[in-house]
Amino acid sequence: MNLTQAFIDNNSIRLGLSANSWQEAVKLSVEPLIESGAVKEEYYQAIIDSTEEYGPYYVLMPGMAMPHARPEAGVQRDAFSLITLTEPVTFSDGKEVQVLLALAATSSAIHTSVAIPQIIALFELENAIDRLVACKTKEDVLTLVDESKNSPYLEGLDLES
Repeated sequence: MNLTQAFIDNNSIRLGLSANSWQEAVKLSVEPLIESGAVKEEYYQAIIDSTEEYGPYYVLMPGMAMPHARPEAGVQRDAFSLITLTEPVTFSDGKEVQVLLALAATSSAIHTSVAIPQIIALFELENAIDRLVACKTKEDVLTLVDESKNSPYLEGLDLES
């Protein structure tokens, strides 16, 4: 699962959105995956239910969240979406998030071995959150993803498939 290809195939980059709550932000992040058929509608509710039960386990760093649920919660195929918000939303643990990168993974192995390294590579770029929020076009985002391809986190990964 290639991050760039997933964004293109699913038309799943949405920039400068507004959300009044973390739930609305998660919905906005999952909508492109529902629209593309990568996940079923119930995937969104599975994320909300899981968040209410376990807390926002997918807030990975200040400013960034990776909403996702279990593969059996409606994942049809591996995919990513990325949204930016004009203003951050606050999760139940008090953490503010302005970039959400939703993940749909058909297996835990894909989640761990392919998705996570690409996400780490992107968000370890200097000022990644600010730079993503400043993006005006999908191409701007894809340029940042391309810049992250030299990360040591991606060594040995086959991202062509």
